[in-house]
Amino acid sequence: MSGESMNTFIEKFFKTLGQLIPEFSANPSDAFAGGNVAVCLLDEEGNVYGKIWGTDKVKGRQFFKNAWIKASQVWITGMKTGEYEQKLFNGEFGEEKFGIGMPDLIGWEGGQPIVLANGTLISVGFSGFRGFNDLEIVKRALSLIDKKSHPIN
Repeated sequence: MSGESMNTFIEKFFKTLGQLIPEFSANPSDAFAGGNVAVCLLDEEGNVYGKIWGTDKVKGRQFFKNAWIKASQVWITGMKTGEYEQKLFNGEFGEEKFGIGMPDLIGWEGGQPIVLANGTLISVGFSGFRGFNDLEIVKRALSLIDKKSHPIN
């Protein structure tokens, strides 16, 4: 995807996420972040895109840190967060395979590889809701703007 079309996609994606955040935040079980949430994306070339929502800059910073770790782990491994941890702890491969040691991996859900309709692979990390909703808000936003996007399972 060219730089200009990636920037257009990112703008639409962030805007759509922003429209969905109040709906997800309205769930009392996901209200712990107080609307302070973050997303981080990496494209195949390693370009990083991110956004933080909310008024608490310290919480936003922490959620962005989590989103960055999730997205970068997906970018390195090609696997969803949580899935990578499970396979590592099941002994399906060792830490050295991807170079992410036990203290540095993130096992929480919320990081996922996505293939866009045009075939572009992006690694996405979202943080601020329960893990399954970190995954869901990204899927919903993408389905609204990029009809053929799909997570890699």
